[in-house]
Amino acid sequence: MAFDMQAEPAAPSLDASMGTAEFVAAELNAQLRGAAPQDILRTAVERFGGRLALVSSFGSESAVLLHMLSQIDRSIPVLFLDTGMLFGQTLDYRRSLTAQLGLTDVRDLRPSFQDLATQDPKADLYKTSTDACCAIRKVAPLDRALIPDFDAWITGRKRFHGGARLSLPVVEAGAEGKIKFNPLANWSKAELDAYVAEHALPPHPLVEFGYPSVGCWPCTKPVEAGEVSDIRAGRWAGSEKTECGIHTPRASIAPGDADVGGDI
Repeated sequence: MAFDMQAEPAAPSLDASMGTAEFVAAELNAQLRGAAPQDILRTAVERFGGRLALVSSFGSESAVLLHMLSQIDRSIPVLFLDTGMLFGQTLDYRRSLTAQLGLTDVRDLRPSFQDLATQDPKADLYKTSTDACCAIRKVAPLDRALIPDFDAWITGRKRFHGGARLSLPVVEAGAEGKIKFNPLANWSKAELDAYVAEHALPPHPLVEFGYPSVGCWPCTKPVEAGEVSDIRAGRWAGSEKTECGIHTPRASIAPGDADVGGDI
């Protein structure tokens, strides 16, 4: 397994005596499947401490989970995939929301210069292979950050997104034996909207322009109001692709020359 056996006593990482990642995930899922998102987050923080990270796109729904985490522990690392293809509005939102919530450890994960130079030198790989583009701009940078430094991570996925997410558990075993928490798996769009209103959280700037879900600019299109019920319909529109790849099984990627920034 990928768990670090030298973690600090206050936040011990898993070891073989505690069972496999699959066993631990199943145990936690049984415990937390009906819990409130805040209780799921507290359990994750208590169980994994500094070996836990939240992965956020700072997209249209990200403020809810980031706000919840900020109320529990603002020092938990937040990993932001800066693909080099994001809307300028997303980068602005990442900076302003980070400051508003007082998050103290937001890390920018970028594709390696070598990968870009050898596989996407003209920055047009998305035109011929969105999977390959996502692999070097999202999957590889995230793996290089997660594999050596973290035992568990938090995602913002929800079942109402549809597709493979319809059967999303609250806790699961992810790639490389990492435990993955999905605190908002059970929540509806109405519950998200109510939370945003209650806490006066700022929306992503592109939502008002018809972007219910926001990813990279070449592969994200606006959606007409009432056109579709799928909130992610504007992502990779016109193709069968529905996921970027960070949540799908894959071969391990050794830690390498990831450009990881901590500026906020």
